[in-house]
Amino acid sequence: MSIALLHSRATLGIRAVPVRVEIHLGPGLPGFTMVGLPDTAVRESKDRVRSALINGGFRLPQQRITVNLAPADLPKDGGRFDLPIAVGILLASGQLGRVELKDMEWIGELALSGALSPVPAILPGALAAARACHTLVVPAGNGDEAALAGADTLAVNSLTELCAHLKGDIRLPRHTAPPPPGDDAGQSPCLSQIRGQPAAKRVLEIAAAGGHSLLMGGPPGAGKSMLASRLPGLLPPLERDQALEVAAIHSLRQARPAPAFLQPPYRAPHHTASAPALVGGGGRPRPGEISLAHQGVLFLDELPEFQPRVLEVLREPLETGEVHIARAAQQVSFPARFQLVAAMNPCPCGYLGDPEKGCGYECEKAKRYQRRLSGPLMDRIDLHLEVPAVSPDTLMGDPDGEPSLVVRERVLAARERQMHRQGRLNRELDADWLMASLGPHKPWLTGVMERLELSARALHRSLRVARTIADLAHQERVGREHLREALSYRQNLLKP
Repeated sequence: MSIALLHSRATLGIRAVPVRVEIHLGPGLPGFTMVGLPDTAVRESKDRVRSALINGGFRLPQQRITVNLAPADLPKDGGRFDLPIAVGILLASGQLGRVELKDMEWIGELALSGALSPVPAILPGALAAARACHTLVVPAGNGDEAALAGADTLAVNSLTELCAHLKGDIRLPRHTAPPPPGDDAGQSPCLSQIRGQPAAKRVLEIAAAGGHSLLMGGPPGAGKSMLASRLPGLLPPLERDQALEVAAIHSLRQARPAPAFLQPPYRAPHHTASAPALVGGGGRPRPGEISLAHQGVLFLDELPEFQPRVLEVLREPLETGEVHIARAAQQVSFPARFQLVAAMNPCPCGYLGDPEKGCGYECEKAKRYQRRLSGPLMDRIDLHLEVPAVSPDTLMGDPDGEPSLVVRERVLAARERQMHRQGRLNRELDADWLMASLGPHKPWLTGVMERLELSARALHRSLRVARTIADLAHQERVGREHLREALSYRQNLLKP
């Protein structure tokens, strides 16, 4: 027959969209035409396929070859369509004979020799193929990743090997993925390594238990970055579905998923990062740092040093847990349910109010420095904490805190109570649920809200924190003492 149809997938955000690869061999002068909105890398596929067929010992049909990648209005990029195009040409020209290709999908890039090279972003396609109960044919370098998604995977090294399998000359086994890396929280930096800072450790435990965002302010060397790096070790391991979603996001930026499969991701971009680097973007949109931190921690050190327009892109993801990117050719969404942890100095020199180290410009430089953080952004951060400098005696003394694994057990117990009670973390509780749980505390809270000049959003976030504090204390009802502690973490870090 002179026409063949194979199935592949293109990436659109984190989704893998089905693509029909249609090959027709028609009369006319020999030629190779590709249609279906291919980009440059896809158009170059004809040269890779031609060389791979010849070097693999196959015949290149001396006919007019037309390749259609449907749907025609979906942009196609990368070399992932090389394999289905080559197999389609062999099938249409009769070089494979009669083979059964039902319920199969094909993704792979061809080298000029006919070898198959791994492609990035294989995991979204593998997850989609597994849901469709299709067999996925991929390069051997992508076999572990595809099988990890649960897809029926056939991992091959070359076009020649694949064709021998299809014709029945050899039998390739289905690829089985090795066991995924386990929870390696014990290998994370330990909280006991931090000297002093009992208040900061307490707030870090609250943040981990409820999934709350945190802003730490204080002089240089107080331990803010060290505290932030300990947070992933306090979080529970990811569920398998969560881990696969995280790995799929990372596969859009690199060829393989992160090695710590069940460990929540930890991202710490430099303050020179641009808005597209943080939120994602590009002609073919790719995820940014906030999506790469999905289900994990995003740490922004020296927060006021980020450009204001860069920080403002955080506001919507902090509320919705998603990032929406609109381009002329595509509109895509990426998940971005991350836990924000930020650190800042009180002023450019870092020693505001210190008569010996401070620069002495409290009213000018400090206020201008702190005004780089907008009120709406500060409102969306649940916990505000002043981290003081550590005394030399404390710094040189013995470790005085609990190890991360001990604190983690309390965090896991608090999260189990939240999931049993409401099916979600406290950070996701809505206003109606929070107000209904206040009971006799409403008149007192009304006065506190007026005295502290809290916005409605700031109050709701403090109520979520109070619910977490109660969970850590094994209390079913939120008490006055829990509310007081939660409100104490709304102290204003922006006043010199």
